[in-house]
Amino acid sequence: MLAAMEKELQLQQDYIKGPLATIYLGGGTPSLVPIPLLESLFLQIRTQFSIEQGAEITLETNPDDITIDALHAWKTLGINRLSIGVQSFVDADLQWMNRAHHAQQAMECIQLAKAAGFDNLTIDLIYGTPTLSDEAWKENVDIAIAAGITHLSCYALTVEPKTGLEKMIEKKQLEAVDPEKQARHFSMLMQWMEQAGFEHYEISNFALPGHRSKHNSSYWSGAAYLGIGPSAHSFNGFSRQWNLANNSLYIQALKNNELPFELETLTAEQQLNEYIMTSLRTMEGLSLNRVSALWGHDKRDQILLEAKKYLARGDAYLADDSLILTKTGKLLADGIASDLFFLSNQD
Repeated sequence: MLAAMEKELQLQQDYIKGPLATIYLGGGTPSLVPIPLLESLFLQIRTQFSIEQGAEITLETNPDDITIDALHAWKTLGINRLSIGVQSFVDADLQWMNRAHHAQQAMECIQLAKAAGFDNLTIDLIYGTPTLSDEAWKENVDIAIAAGITHLSCYALTVEPKTGLEKMIEKKQLEAVDPEKQARHFSMLMQWMEQAGFEHYEISNFALPGHRSKHNSSYWSGAAYLGIGPSAHSFNGFSRQWNLANNSLYIQALKNNELPFELETLTAEQQLNEYIMTSLRTMEGLSLNRVSALWGHDKRDQILLEAKKYLARGDAYLADDSLILTKTGKLLADGIASDLFFLSNQD
C-alpha cells in the first residue's frame, strides 16, 4: 500500500503548483504505520514537492497509539500537529462507541504529547450519544479546555447505513440517537466555546486565535489540494477526482503506472454551489462580492433573494457584504445551503 502511494505521488507531482503549505496524514489510522514506512513516504513527498518553511504537518492518531517513542519519531519526521481521536472523556460513552481506549488513556496521551513538544494539538469529541448526559457533555468540554487544547473538532454521532452500529440499534441492543439531544448539545457547545475565547471558525471546528487548522481551512476556502491513497479526493478548482476505494485494485493500478481515479469537471454553477456550501460553514460566511466577481451580479441577487427568509427570522445576517449564519442558522446549515444552490437545466 505504501509503495503504491509513493508511486501515486510520483505520477501526481504536477497536479498542484507551488510549495506545499500543509500535509495531512489521515483517513484511517496512519499512527499505526511503522516508522520506517512513514520515513520512506516523507522522503517521497520531499522528493516530489517543495514544502513551505513552517508548513503545518498533521498526523491523525488514536489515544492508544500514542507512546513516547512514537511521539519522538513523529516529531523527527517533521510532524508538528496531532489530531487525536479522543471522542469522549467518559468511559461509558467510549464503551457505547466501541472505542479501544479508555478515558484515562485519553487524558494521558494529551499530557504525553505536550511533554514531547507537541503544542499544536486538536482533539475530536462526539456529542449526542445516548450515554452522554448534558452534564457529562459539559464535563467533556471542560476537560478539553483545562488540558490546554487549542483546537477542538466536535461532531454529532451519525449512524451510517449497513454498519454494526445501525444493526445493533435496529435490534434494540443499543439506544437510538436523539436528534433533539444532538441539537441541544451543539447549542450548548457554541455557548461554552465562545465563553472560553474560542473562535467558531467552521461549523464543527473551534480554535483559539491563531490555532485554526490551516489544512482544513484550505478546503473551505476552495484552495487546490491533492489526495493520495484509496478513496482520496483531489480538487484543482475546476474538477474534482476521487481514487478507487478498493485497496487491491488501487495497488494493482499503480503497479501498472496507472492513476486509479474517476474525474468530474465542474460547471460554473457547480463551482458556485461548492462555494455556497463551504463558505456558509465558516465564520466569515459567503462573500457576495466574490459571487459577483466570479459568477455575476445576477447570481448575487438571486442568493440574496433566496436568503431573505433566513435573514428575516434571524438565521443569518449581512456584514461587510457577506452572508453569515447565526447560532440558530448553524443548526440548519446544510438545509440553508441547499436552498441557495443553483440547479442547472440538466439536473
